[in-house]
Amino acid sequence: MTTLETIDTHADASYAASVARSDTIHRLIDDPHAPGREKLRVLTGDRPTGPLHIGHLFATLKSRVAIQDKGIDTFILVADYQVITDRDRPGDLRAATLGQIADYLAAGIDPGRSTIFAHSAVPAIGQLMLPFLSLVTDGELRRNPTVKDELDATDGRPLSGLLLTYPVHQAADILSVHGTVVPVGRDQLPHVEQTRAIARRFNQRYAGGEEYFRTPDALLTQVPVLPGLDGRKMSTSRGNGIALGMTADETATRIRKARTDSERVISYDPDHRPEVSSMLRTTGLFTGETPETIVDRIGDGGAARLKDALTTAVNDGLAVHRKRRAELVADPAYLEDVLHQGNSRAAELADRTLTDVQQRLGMSY
Repeated sequence: MTTLETIDTHADASYAASVARSDTIHRLIDDPHAPGREKLRVLTGDRPTGPLHIGHLFATLKSRVAIQDKGIDTFILVADYQVITDRDRPGDLRAATLGQIADYLAAGIDPGRSTIFAHSAVPAIGQLMLPFLSLVTDGELRRNPTVKDELDATDGRPLSGLLLTYPVHQAADILSVHGTVVPVGRDQLPHVEQTRAIARRFNQRYAGGEEYFRTPDALLTQVPVLPGLDGRKMSTSRGNGIALGMTADETATRIRKARTDSERVISYDPDHRPEVSSMLRTTGLFTGETPETIVDRIGDGGAARLKDALTTAVNDGLAVHRKRRAELVADPAYLEDVLHQGNSRAAELADRTLTDVQQRLGMSY
């Protein structure tokens, strides 16, 4: 039977090795009797930069609920400090954070089984960054593909120290609560590999070879990225997404205004008809149909019929979520209580980790 001990913690950082480790973790999660399963702790989260949209629902929220429901200890981070890695003003973080928590709960996250906490409420995470920064080089950080991508997206803005050390901050998030599993897409693998390197180096340099930090593994997501209505990556700032908190009328308006093309006969062709193809895929995610089945159903009904089908699928599919979300948003005191309880548990674990780290550094005064 596969156990965590069969995973080679010193395997190279190749994608194939990451896939192999991820497959092992998937099997452990799915097997309630697997030895070592009780040691799994998932750490995942989102930056509160704007409303969560249907891309989040299918790419992350549903899988988090599934992992939680299988009895895996799950920590969900509201990464508020990370909002300012690439922007001058954080916006209304309180509103964004409470809205994010409302979507978590409406999607099925249970605060009795999952720990929801905010970055800024756990000071030990920031303190852990200091020794972790001693374990990485400037070159490693600058070569991180995600840091490069984020920098490119800032349109020539100077690289901030926070953005440069973003991977170390994420390592502190994960290791502060001794997370062992991090659900990510392939583009986020370099961050997990950096965390793995930091864990190994700490153990070797400061813990005398003791495995104080277990090297976390990436749990590669199996849901493809859901493109926006225009075929590009779904983003609130681009106006091409459908927020989970939108009303049915707002959803209908957003879809009705979305660009398609002039061809009346609908076809699934992601390369040449990205907007139409994205709408077909999104409709299918809600209805359970393949794009080709929807094409057959719409026929030569054109963009109008396709948009009607998409609007119905989204509004029907989100009806329960939106009802529950509206109830939660109407009770901000409850959302704050959920966050305070999660903050307390995360801070307790992180404080203990910081104490252990300081002891190994000889800094217990």
